[in-house]
Amino acid sequence: MAAHLKKRVYEEFSKVVQIPHEETPAKKLRLSKPSKSAALHIDLCKATNSTDALQYLLQFARKPVEAESVEGVVRILLEHYYKETDNSVRLKIASLLGLLSKTEGFSPDCIVDDAINTINSEKSHQVLAQLLDTLLLIGTQLPESPSLRQRLIEVACKHLSDTHFGVRNKCLQLLGCLGIVDTVLNKDSEGPGTSIGRRLDVSLLTAGGVRDVQSIISDYFGDQDPRVRTAALKAMLQLHERGMKIHQIIYDQACRLLADDYEQVRSAAVQMVWVLSLLYPESIVPIPSSNEEIRLVDDAFGKISHMVSDGSWMVRVQAAKTLGSMLLVSPHFLEQTLDKKLMSDLRRKRTAHERAKELFASGEFSSGRKWADDAPKEKLDTNTVNLIASGACGAFVHGLEDEMFEVRIAAVEALCQLARSSPSFAEKCLDFLVDMFNDEIEEVRLQSIHVLREISTHITLREDQLDTVLAVLEDSSRDIREALHELLCYTNVSTKECIQLALLELLKNLNKYPSDRNSVWKCLKFLGSRHPTLVLPLVPELLSTHPYFDTPEPDMDDPAYIAVLVLVFNAAKSCPTMPALFSDHTFRHYAYLRDSLSHLVPPLRLPGRKQVHGLDSANSGCASSSVEAAQLFLQQSLNRISTIQNLETPGAQDLLIFTIRDLQRLGELQTELAGAADFCATYLRCQLLLMKALQEKLWNMAVPLCLKQNVTATSAAQQILEETYKLEFMYSGLESRQVATIHHVRLQAKALQLILSARTRQGLDPLISSCEKFLQDVESFQRLFLTELPHLQDSFVEKLLELFPRLSSCKPVELVKILQTTLRQSGLLQLRLPEQIHRATANIIEPTGESDNPLRFTSGLVVALDIDATLEHVQDPQTTVKVQVLYPDGQSHVIHPKPGDFRRPGPNRHRLITQVYLSHSAWTEPSQIEVRLLLAYSSSSTSLSSSSMASKLVWSDSSDSLPPAEASVEGTIPFSKTVKVYIMPKPARR
Repeated sequence: MAAHLKKRVYEEFSKVVQIPHEETPAKKLRLSKPSKSAALHIDLCKATNSTDALQYLLQFARKPVEAESVEGVVRILLEHYYKETDNSVRLKIASLLGLLSKTEGFSPDCIVDDAINTINSEKSHQVLAQLLDTLLLIGTQLPESPSLRQRLIEVACKHLSDTHFGVRNKCLQLLGCLGIVDTVLNKDSEGPGTSIGRRLDVSLLTAGGVRDVQSIISDYFGDQDPRVRTAALKAMLQLHERGMKIHQIIYDQACRLLADDYEQVRSAAVQMVWVLSLLYPESIVPIPSSNEEIRLVDDAFGKISHMVSDGSWMVRVQAAKTLGSMLLVSPHFLEQTLDKKLMSDLRRKRTAHERAKELFASGEFSSGRKWADDAPKEKLDTNTVNLIASGACGAFVHGLEDEMFEVRIAAVEALCQLARSSPSFAEKCLDFLVDMFNDEIEEVRLQSIHVLREISTHITLREDQLDTVLAVLEDSSRDIREALHELLCYTNVSTKECIQLALLELLKNLNKYPSDRNSVWKCLKFLGSRHPTLVLPLVPELLSTHPYFDTPEPDMDDPAYIAVLVLVFNAAKSCPTMPALFSDHTFRHYAYLRDSLSHLVPPLRLPGRKQVHGLDSANSGCASSSVEAAQLFLQQSLNRISTIQNLETPGAQDLLIFTIRDLQRLGELQTELAGAADFCATYLRCQLLLMKALQEKLWNMAVPLCLKQNVTATSAAQQILEETYKLEFMYSGLESRQVATIHHVRLQAKALQLILSARTRQGLDPLISSCEKFLQDVESFQRLFLTELPHLQDSFVEKLLELFPRLSSCKPVELVKILQTTLRQSGLLQLRLPEQIHRATANIIEPTGESDNPLRFTSGLVVALDIDATLEHVQDPQTTVKVQVLYPDGQSHVIHPKPGDFRRPGPNRHRLITQVYLSHSAWTEPSQIEVRLLLAYSSSSTSLSSSSMASKLVWSDSSDSLPPAEASVEGTIPFSKTVKVYIMPKPARR
């Protein structure tokens, strides 16, 4: 009994109480960097001479400095500056002060007083100029401080009398960037800048003691150093760019500087005169040595026209470019630039009354007894009575005949700008532009063709002019020939002989350069539609018809005959009497071409034949209404999808399928909405795939019982990822909300992949890494689209962000379960379309893939395959477009074209003309290779905001504050149809 009691006592006092173990929180290591100011102080103290100090400063300039350390670094630099005697070291310190003032997050107003004090005590001109540059940087960093700006202006005015040109240059630059027109500099001004204001140079003050910034700058238009004169003009132009109105009194000074000895001064003076002509175009200015007065814009135009004959080609280029923007000039001044002789309407003429008065004043008529008794009493200088300087006559003629091709290009472009605003001037300059087609430089010829194309609505070519234009078709440059084809599309000609001449030359071009086939056909299409009445009398000759005899039927495989038919059929659209001249085989050929080349042959109302109505036969007046109806249908389709949450799964899938089909058909019918319709259809296809992958049957069964469904869901997730990359990179015009929606779908696909991998794969380590990567993707999404999160209510990502603290701390298996539940409960995110969406498209013109003749070459060697393709709405094609070649044995080659292979014929349009080199081992028989274009993408290009955010945090003290960056995903998307080409590598001869 005692033993039992003893045992019970021991049991009572030996209870094991398990105290829950509290995990001590892990201490985070804070990786602090050594102070930049302390390190710099140590380095400068170690320097034994100025060379070592300069080396330390150069090394320090290569390292970034965090905003918190800038003030300490500035103090160390200033302390060393006061002790340093070497000018080069002080110059570098002054430069570093300016660089440090631009550090983000640092306010440079705390170093203004020190910088001004160092300027007052500095003796070196180079260091003084650098210190003024530092003050300029500080002033631009603090634009909202008027008192600081006034102090800096007064410092600049004080040192304007410095003997060194560099100091004066920096002072003028500071006045131009910080000066205020309304601010006056008073000798008796009060305030923080009083001591500086009282030391202003007397030459800067008028009798009243008040000067504005413009008058101070204009005083230095006559400086002895040309670099200072240039800086003064540029400072005045800087004031104009900042929105200040330049005083008209500056005009006379700027005109005098047009005759300066230095080209930099003359170039800036041309710009100054042009600015004043824009500000005061209707002001009246007198002509020197005359009683005449003219408008300021006409006077400026004449003076700048004179500069087209300047000795410096750079001034001539600027003068020619400037003339093109002076659209308010009078017509007779404008026309004088095309004639080297002074026109009579620009010469001062005396009236009959003035001539009679002079005769009366002489007292008698000439008797002839005295030699030269009727000679004029004074010798008149022709330059003093002209309204425009004789050197300015024929300015564009001089520019177009200049020895430098840059001047000729500038003159051609200026003619284009002026001719577009003046139809009469366009007709007068036509001969000069046509003559430029024979220029020796290809770039000049090409620019002349483009200019004539832009003013083609104002002109009609004569036969002699057309002959000169068509001579360019012999040019070996493909760009020149295609530009000329484009010009002929929009040019008006005067006679039927011009049409015949153009057709003959285009057929010669087609025969000499067969690769121009499509361009020539397109040119003849527009030529026929613009001149139906001129083509009508040529039809019997063009089609080789006879009123009594049957003529042989031409070969439909002849590109020249197709070119003639394209011309005739497009003319017949606007000429109802023309089909009566067609023969029977012409009607058959029309039906064939209407099907095979529908983009070149229009629908015609032929006698006795039923017209087939297509999309292009619709009334053009209904085009806008049809587009509006299509937009309404598109929006209604998207609104109908928003009700999908109320439907069962089979009904929801059927609704998505039918809507996708309707949107695809809408894109085919309405080309204006093709991009938006395809974008919506692709997005809904992603939702359909996601819905099918999340079916009940897949998730309520054990994994071994639904292996086939798992494979289907895995392929669906991969396909969704591919489609999201297409949505993001193949469509332009997307807003941030659409990009956020695309990334949301991509995040759902990644979650589906994570769930499927957890169900099918064994092992914990791969699952842990996959979960960590997914959480990084969620963080990246939140960081990139923080502003768009309010628009993603009740979405998958919003629920994830609410559960994110729990997801970060839970185990991988629990995270997968949460993801599965959240993914199946999330609904469809409504898509909102922007104003305009365009899809990147590519069309391979050459090779056509129609030839049965194989391209033969020796195995081991290479053969060149010409590629000609048109690209539309492709962003940066030089870096994103690639050519892929697929061989029958499975080999694939990807070729990156050179940047020079891309042309830009119009906005959002590019042309790729390149060569692809093929090589392979010997084959026993010909086979086909596949050629297509790829669009390369990189997901890092969309993470600009994250990269900029990371760059701001590079100098932060804690390394764990940086968010993990999303892994960059690179790939390619096929965006053209595949073209098949027969090739035959044959064995080499032994």
